Amino acid sequence: MKRIENTFERLAAAREKALIVFLTAGDPDLPTTWALVRAAAGAGADVVELGIPFSDPLADGPTIQKASERALAGGVQLVHVLDMIEQHRHEVEIPIILMGYYNPILSSGPESFVKRAAGIGVDGVIVPDLPADEGETFYQSLREAGIAPILMLAPTSTPERIRLAAGTGAGFLYYVSLTGVTGARERLATSIPEKIGELRQYTDLPIAVGFGISRPEHVTALAPHVDGVVVGSALVEIVEQSAREECGKAVLQQAASFIAALKKPTSPG
Repeated sequence: MKRIENTFERLAAAREKALIVFLTAGDPDLPTTWALVRAAAGAGADVVELGIPFSDPLADGPTIQKASERALAGGVQLVHVLDMIEQHRHEVEIPIILMGYYNPILSSGPESFVKRAAGIGVDGVIVPDLPADEGETFYQSLREAGIAPILMLAPTSTPERIRLAAGTGAGFLYYVSLTGVTGARERLATSIPEKIGELRQYTDLPIAVGFGISRPEHVTALAPHVDGVVVGSALVEIVEQSAREECGKAVLQQAASFIAALKKPTSPG
């Protein structure tokens, strides 16, 4: 949790915004996933979000659904993702967040998951299908272990839900920019700045926006209003295309170039 807080504080002092990138763990395989984590850190990503493969990812669009299917077909499960982080965490300094649905966590045992995650250097956890009022015990256990429970809010979130998420969450709040699933979009909702302004009335936590962000110009448009941006599907598409074409190391170069281009608009000047 501290690593996330320190990252946002450092960036705010430099008048920068956080670039948070999402990768599906195990797509196309775990060694490539970690190589991409290292490449992302080297290209300027401030936080990496690793998706835990799941058979029914309700919040994810076709791109990430297919990535999850590929990882599952390769035998990747939650325990393997944790093993990967434990083995390689020392290689990168940026915060690492796990994004996963609650079923695999429940199956592995929430207490053992929290203990293992804390012990291997996981900084935050996002569980899209576990609302704050239903996951109070789990989220409290994360906080006590030093892991940030990162809550998601949508354009339809009521003031009551915003207060609950702000009071339960830590690290930052994740604002979903649209009503729907993940996926690269041509245009972003024009209401985002207004919505971010509304959220700031309820919390002092940093606010990052995700879902649909896929281009440097999207980041440029959002940067004056947010504390961070989350880019997922567009990066996962690069991984998918490279794997399909058996590009090997080229995927690392393409991903790094894409991340560097996204990072540039987050900095002043």
